[in-house]
Amino acid sequence: MNTTSAPVALVYIGDPMCSWCYGFGVPLGQLLASHPDLSVQLVLGGLRAYNTQVMDDALKAKLRGAWANVAQRSGQRFSHALLEREDFIYDTEPACRAVVTVREHAPHLALATYHAIQQAFYADGRDTTKAAVLGEIWDEVHGRTKEAWGHIDFLRDFDSAAMRQRTRDDFAQAQAWGVRGFPTLLAVVNGQAQLLTNGYAEAEVLAQRLAPLLKA
Repeated sequence: MNTTSAPVALVYIGDPMCSWCYGFGVPLGQLLASHPDLSVQLVLGGLRAYNTQVMDDALKAKLRGAWANVAQRSGQRFSHALLEREDFIYDTEPACRAVVTVREHAPHLALATYHAIQQAFYADGRDTTKAAVLGEIWDEVHGRTKEAWGHIDFLRDFDSAAMRQRTRDDFAQAQAWGVRGFPTLLAVVNGQAQLLTNGYAEAEVLAQRLAPLLKA
């Protein structure tokens, strides 16, 4: 497992179109605000990658219930606009590939892009399975910075065979680690990974589990 030179690094395995990962942005943000020196390595898990089936009524009902639970637990806002569509295909691979693409070319903006895609999909009801929408989101993220790698660069690299393969590599890595649920957060200390959470957890819980590792 690749780590940074810092004594403790976080590895976050998730999917930007996973509702519990969206909710987890709240406690994760609180944890990182308390420990700004911690680095975060993103690994994309592929929750519903390569799905080709139009969302049916049963799945829509299931998602409405799940989203309500996430909203209650995290306080995050949800739009149900996409659940009203009759043609929506819930394929999370493009959103994952967008984050992988940013991580490979502008790694300091990978987590911000991950959260921006979550906001766009869940709070704003934007179709983040579409390259054009993902390109707009990247514009919104890098437009707040001096990042020179821009819109055309993103769309070109996002559609490349290399980024498609790199995304598949992420999915395979998550499976090889035995990660079966998202979000999963690991702390890596001296090359050894320790589980902080497999699933949603509050910031206080994460801090309690991280504290002895930081002291060590």
